[in-house]
Amino acid sequence: MTERLPPDVAEVLDALLGDDDPVHLALRAQLPHLRVRERCTCGCGTAYFDLDPAAVRPAPSGPRTVVAAEALIRTGDGDCPGEVLAFARGGYLSWLEVCSWSDDTEVTLALARQTLRPRQSRRPRRP
Repeated sequence: MTERLPPDVAEVLDALLGDDDPVHLALRAQLPHLRVRERCTCGCGTAYFDLDPAAVRPAPSGPRTVVAAEALIRTGDGDCPGEVLAFARGGYLSWLEVCSWSDDTEVTLALARQTLRPRQSRRPRRP
């Protein structure tokens, strides 16, 4: 069942696609049209997307599947138990994956959300 983009997924995608790179700008433009088709059942937060390609233009990332954005996931004590990646296929956001590198720490989209800062707070402040 396809559902609107949940806040946890939207926030992480916004943070991952937070710079003004042309690919990231084009992928951010897809966010209002993106729907979650399916989520991983293990609880990690990985989400697979549906998107009507007629509704928005593809990003200039090429025809293949690419890692469009990625970030390390860090715990409060500085450990890095995994990463979160946004994949694009043919220029369209395809899925958001939460990867664990550790058996000691549960790596979830919630942990990624705590690690990543929203796009606005990553920009330097002007005096």
